[in-house]
Amino acid sequence: MPRSLPVPLAAAAVVLAGALASAAGCSRQPPPGGISLATPAALASPGVGLVLRESEGERRTRRPRAGGRRAMSSPLVIKVDGTNGGSSQLFMGYEDIPAGEGIPRHYHPHADEIVFVHRGHGVATLGDRQADVAAGTTIYIPHGTRVSLENTGSEPITIAFIFADPTMSSWFRDGTVLEGEPAPLMTAADVAARRERHREHIVHEP
Repeated sequence: MPRSLPVPLAAAAVVLAGALASAAGCSRQPPPGGISLATPAALASPGVGLVLRESEGERRTRRPRAGGRRAMSSPLVIKVDGTNGGSSQLFMGYEDIPAGEGIPRHYHPHADEIVFVHRGHGVATLGDRQADVAAGTTIYIPHGTRVSLENTGSEPITIAFIFADPTMSSWFRDGTVLEGEPAPLMTAADVAARRERHREHIVHEP
């Protein structure tokens, strides 16, 4: 008998496959009695499930940084967590990394992560290894492993990222605002305080 995936990984695969199929232009109609595409009410309904198009989810904007340091300028879309879909086991996000920008070197003390590159290309550094990444690349990041990702191309890199820990979304909400809302400037003290609040979730390199 074929072995089944563990529940968190099976759920992650379903969510990721649905998001990528929608992004690729698939427009299947749900079967009678099936799950409809998400509405704002569904985003907060545990146990119902979600089917999200590429642009759908909780869209957020990063707060700008003081001192000339640039935060990524693209929207962050929180797809699934304890608030969106009511998951007790998963967090999934989706974002574009613009040309010339990247994810700085960091590690997650307690949560493994999977990053799937949907579009674009760049360079990932995982521990002491460096590799070119392009559409279709999967990056598995064990907890405690340092990672960074740089967009070295002329077009955005689009990534989906999944953690088997829904509380990871608190790091991303803290330091962002809902898309369309004013985004107050983050001072150096704000940045340091945020990192200290979330040391259980993420640790940045100096």
